[in-house]
Amino acid sequence: MKSLKKQRRVQVVAVLAVALVISTVLIGYAMRDGINYFRSPSQVLAEPPDANEVFRIGGLVEEGSVHRGQSETVTFMVTDGGGTVPVSFTGILPDLFSEGTGMVALGSMQDGVFVAREVLAKHDENYMPKEVMDALKEQGVYKPDGTKELY
Repeated sequence: MKSLKKQRRVQVVAVLAVALVISTVLIGYAMRDGINYFRSPSQVLAEPPDANEVFRIGGLVEEGSVHRGQSETVTFMVTDGGGTVPVSFTGILPDLFSEGTGMVALGSMQDGVFVAREVLAKHDENYMPKEVMDALKEQGVYKPDGTKELY
């Protein structure tokens, strides 16, 4: 009788282990599209991403680089002081989007141009996304008082 109890216990543990592995695989599969990595323009230029890879890029909108086409397409350059990447976005930009300010965009690279699906801009004078601030600090471009120096 003891061996029957032991056998049942082993079966229960084995079923639970299989259920745990299956649930972990399903959660990982479901999350693969929801994870978007952040990259600075310098990182994009140093290690170009795959064509189908969706990621976020952030930095400062380069002065004099915003060009509005005849449709809703807007092109501009985003920089972190160490690299500059062209960005194309079709849609309505946030009201606070302007040259020389911080921004983060979600999209993918296509033929050397970052095609954005979504563009986010700062929401007040002092705000800059953490990822953008960290990337600018690494480049030595960002000052603690919030001013930016682009060389």
